Amino acid sequence: MTPSAEHSSLAVSVAVIGLGSMGLGMARSMKRAGLDVIGYDITPAAVDRFAAEGGRGAATPADAAKDADIVVSVVVNGEQTETVLFGPQGAADTMKPGAVFISSATMDPAIARDLAGRTEALGLHYLDAPISGGAAKAALGELTIMASGSGRAFDTARPALDAMAGKVYELGEAAGTGAAFKMINQLLAGVHIAAACEAISFAAKQGLDLDKVYQVITASAGNSWMFENRVPHVLAGDYTPLSSIEIFVKDLGIVQDMARSERYPAPLAAAALQMYLAAAGAGMGRDDDSSLARLYAQLSGAQLPGSAKEPQSR
Repeated sequence: MTPSAEHSSLAVSVAVIGLGSMGLGMARSMKRAGLDVIGYDITPAAVDRFAAEGGRGAATPADAAKDADIVVSVVVNGEQTETVLFGPQGAADTMKPGAVFISSATMDPAIARDLAGRTEALGLHYLDAPISGGAAKAALGELTIMASGSGRAFDTARPALDAMAGKVYELGEAAGTGAAFKMINQLLAGVHIAAACEAISFAAKQGLDLDKVYQVITASAGNSWMFENRVPHVLAGDYTPLSSIEIFVKDLGIVQDMARSERYPAPLAAAALQMYLAAAGAGMGRDDDSSLARLYAQLSGAQLPGSAKEPQSR
């Protein structure tokens, strides 16, 4: 951001709804860029943490959104987004005319279109803007944002987008387009994680040196970003959730719903979904999505680092 742009953003007020690992990083990035940021989370401790860092806290979405130019919603799904907007003490009740609501949740495109229509009917703007990059990129202000909405929505949201993202893809004026792009990403991400976990567990079953497997594969054609990123969790025997199994139960479930409505076959995504469902059913739902490797190990008798440990959460 240029000095003049930073100076002009000082009067911009942003409400961040959802201060989890992603939302907190996004709030920090916008505060660091000079925006006036107020945060809300359903967990009071998350609000207290942001306030302790010099941010402002709010007791409800409505309190956070009051007088804000931009409201950034960083929740899990369409249902939660609807509650943030239109539920008791929802943001739509207090957003000023012409303010923009930036929805970062992963959801069915049809739900995004419905929420956009209801929001715009109130004289507000809606930006369908799912995100990719994880907590580390959120903290650095280097997210990838896949956004669609009106020109006015983009213009109003620009200070926040500039602060949060390394790349903003402007994908058209229709809400739902950003959501559809995100679902293509999630289809690939979910399948690639499942493939990486299947491969590293298969290597363990063969008695191979797993550190060497990682070294060789990451330098070979079979590598993927997900193999490179998730397999170190398996090698460390650390399944602390950075992205949980349940995330892909949800997202690949949405992919299947979309595919079914279009009469489109998606067999690889369907097979991956069954593995995530099995891992969730085995008590790993809240653990890291690399826990699929543990599921493969349990089914096959393969020995992984730390495989004698029980799932961390049930």
